[in-house]
Amino acid sequence: MKEMKDREKLNQYLHAHQIESIFNESLLPHLSLYSFEQGELICSQGGASQYLYLLVKGKVKIYTTSEEGKTIILSFKQPLEAIGDIEYVQGIDIINTVEAVTSVCMIGIHHRWLKKYGSDYAPLLKFLLNIITRKFSVKSDSLSFNLMYPVEVRLASYLLSVSFYEEDSQFEGKISTSSLKDAANLIGTSYRHLNRVILSFCTEGLIERNKGFIFIKDKEGLKALARNNIYE
Repeated sequence: MKEMKDREKLNQYLHAHQIESIFNESLLPHLSLYSFEQGELICSQGGASQYLYLLVKGKVKIYTTSEEGKTIILSFKQPLEAIGDIEYVQGIDIINTVEAVTSVCMIGIHHRWLKKYGSDYAPLLKFLLNIITRKFSVKSDSLSFNLMYPVEVRLASYLLSVSFYEEDSQFEGKISTSSLKDAANLIGTSYRHLNRVILSFCTEGLIERNKGFIFIKDKEGLKALARNNIYE
């Protein structure tokens, strides 16, 4: 994580996402802009929650780990999204791990300022309520997705989520095969079965596996199989 000392850029993000009004005049001076590199953890499950973040650029993935060490992906998020909102409202440790899929920019504010200046500010509370209720709906859908849909559908959705981001053309259409074991865990299957499905996708012309990468050859075909990408 790196704090970006660029007030003008921060104000541009506030304006672009039309969120100036959710912060009162006392909160605005305490907002900071942070950047995260691809693959960097933004917060870790079980860690202390100190900041409320707003995702204003980039894509993140959110996953949870059981006591047995099994990791399941919950969703991928793009702007505008709040990170740490439930933890702030409930006063609890971080529920899920959040990782940058691309380079990411976040607007962050420490809880102490929210408690001092924002605890009774209606626009901020309404914003958090809307975000939190949507999250619970998405979480319910994602858990059903992992339980009910076959690996082929889950893998297609995962490949689309980690391979495409509209603001980063360098990111489009490929993933490293070194991440496949993690992918198997995240979508709830074995590495062996994942490789069988990948071979099937290659045979069908949906993807190509070559030189340490998986390349997306038929994005629309994957979309059809993923049913418009339930993870997002």
